[in-house]
Amino acid sequence: MNDELVSRIVLFVVMVGSGVLLWWMARAAASGRLKRNQFVGIRLPSTMASEEAWLAAHIRAKRPTTLAGCAAMVSGLVALLPVPMPVVVISVLVGCGAILGFTLHGARVGTRAAAEVPHRRVGQIDTWTR
Repeated sequence: MNDELVSRIVLFVVMVGSGVLLWWMARAAASGRLKRNQFVGIRLPSTMASEEAWLAAHIRAKRPTTLAGCAAMVSGLVALLPVPMPVVVISVLVGCGAILGFTLHGARVGTRAAAEVPHRRVGQIDTWTR
């Protein structure tokens, strides 16, 4: 195998793999299957304050995070096309910029959604989630 083919395969695997993980994470967190944790998701003080804040943030951030995943997958698929290597590199760089932009936008709107969730005091029954 020549170096260009290996590079294309690596770019494809990394970008498509990242895209699939972002897409899965967006759906799992917004549906409540991905619980509050220290590794994956929007982990800011406002989103980690409660399960309700975590869920509200990820519901609001689902669309931009899904778009980040789609951008990663599309830019990775270009590596398999019979185009010159500079086109592949530019596609991956544009894809990385889109991932960053969509992810930051998702974190921003998610943090705002989490801040809108009423905070419970110790011993207070939460009627907001009912």
